[in-house]
Amino acid sequence: MNNEQEIIDIQNTDCCIVGGGPAGVVLSLLLARQGIAVVLLEAHQDFDRDFRGDTIHPSVMQIMEELNLSDRILQLPHTKMSRLNVHTADATVTLADFSHLNTRYPYIVMLPQVRFLNFITQEAEQYPNFTLILGANVQELITENGVVQGVRYRGQGGWHEVRATLTVGADGRYSKLRQLGGFESVETSPPMDVLWFRLPRQPEEFAGGMGRFGAGKIVVMLDRGEEWQLGYVIPKGGYQKLRAAGLATFKNSIIEVVPELNNRIEILQDWSQIAFLSVESSLVKRWYRLGLLLIGDAAHIMSPVGGVGINYAIQDAVVTANILSKPLKNHHVEISDLAKVQQHRELPTRIIQAFQTLIQKRIFAPILTENQTFQPPFLLRLPILRDLPARLIALGVFPVHVQI
Repeated sequence: MNNEQEIIDIQNTDCCIVGGGPAGVVLSLLLARQGIAVVLLEAHQDFDRDFRGDTIHPSVMQIMEELNLSDRILQLPHTKMSRLNVHTADATVTLADFSHLNTRYPYIVMLPQVRFLNFITQEAEQYPNFTLILGANVQELITENGVVQGVRYRGQGGWHEVRATLTVGADGRYSKLRQLGGFESVETSPPMDVLWFRLPRQPEEFAGGMGRFGAGKIVVMLDRGEEWQLGYVIPKGGYQKLRAAGLATFKNSIIEVVPELNNRIEILQDWSQIAFLSVESSLVKRWYRLGLLLIGDAAHIMSPVGGVGINYAIQDAVVTANILSKPLKNHHVEISDLAKVQQHRELPTRIIQAFQTLIQKRIFAPILTENQTFQPPFLLRLPILRDLPARLIALGVFPVHVQI
């Protein structure tokens, strides 16, 4: 800290959570319910972002039920997806059928993330020990004698400090706390890129979601009620080449795979309507140091395959609350307590990332780099293995329950 950083105020709390995504808001609610003082810092002024994940999986719905929130979530405007299908010029193949699963929620809830985040934070705000600060741009860790004691952030006209027994980095794939804490990551799957955009959805069109595969092309279609959220998957590094070819060429590529969009593709008039997402998958080797813990995408960046990122982030939050509530109430968190969180969550994360890598290598890569047509994976042809993708995507590797 230099002399120009005059601190306006210092706030003390039990837990400072950086990042108002799914992991951060759910962890905040769980801790607040236990009477633990929580400060949630979000860098933006609201939760409304374009092209964030909108999928709430059955495992998360079960967690919401344990919090007596599932019925109210289902009262929010949403759609449901019972199957993940792949459509080619020749056939439709079901990659995952959730309707066969033994759960009260045999579907993925398609709910705009901004609605989910607002809903959970409104629940947390019922507790006087919860504080949400928007526009808080975290810049520094407060470290004393090798122990992280909180953070310094800019916002609301100057510099502020939040001092905490525990600081949690839940600030996503571009985590500032991961960078400030000096954490090391390893890549877990081959990278790719996705271009996201939206087009109107007509009432008679199918509901849910689907992958549309052509020779050398993959388009993901997600039902958002009155519109489609579409993802055009491209090989890593192919964006500039695509831009150079022009918007008309891009639109023609979409129509080749999804010809029924021809009557509305002209809505795309400028590249500003198309969001570029650089996709990667990685795992932080060690998720913690004294006073600091990473969860969600800050600890393990997930591929978009299966849309499981939100699912695993919220499961991280539940395990974190289960393990750390008692130490936080005692105002003393040992390094061994933080290690337990990673011990519980690293194996399921590694398994799902290996599954995502398999899908990318066996399905996506041959189509994108070798212009091959889609061939159903061998495991989908074996009845004994047919439900495995649905279980992994919908429920995760191990069940996670609220234990506090």
